[in-house]
Amino acid sequence: MSGHHLKKLMLLRHAKADWPRDVSDHERPLSGRGHRDAPLAGRWMVEHNSIPDFILCSSALRTRQTCTWICEELGDKGPTPKLEDGLYSAPATQILSIINNVPETVTSLLVISHLPGVQDLAMRLASVDSNEDAVMEMATRYPTSGLTVMQTDKPWAELDGRDAKVTDFVVRRA
Repeated sequence: MSGHHLKKLMLLRHAKADWPRDVSDHERPLSGRGHRDAPLAGRWMVEHNSIPDFILCSSALRTRQTCTWICEELGDKGPTPKLEDGLYSAPATQILSIINNVPETVTSLLVISHLPGVQDLAMRLASVDSNEDAVMEMATRYPTSGLTVMQTDKPWAELDGRDAKVTDFVVRRA
């Protein structure tokens, strides 16, 4: 990677969700722990100068609630999130296709989605010069509120495989 025009891609799995009876998977809310953990991912972004200028969020309730907590932490610095139905239950290829259509003016992108898609995509995009410990951790387990932070000098439209350097894998707990 040349370091010229580096973009940041952050892939976040939603915070811990409940599974109440008679509620569809799409409408599952965050659990108490989820409500406590979700803001911490946003706080990490602020503390590590990783504020997204574009947020794509699955339309599922648990991802929307996670996004709300993150945006609260980002404050005025955070963008208005875009809900994306295609991120719900999406495999890595579908998430990547959505990312490939992000405008080139975006330099820092946050995608909030679900397993196994976010983990599979993070593994697919991880370049050989990635932080080895971070890659090993996310390969082993990608818990709720897991956040992969990557850098790439590729245009969003060309992002495919081994194109992004994993710098961090973060799981914040309250």
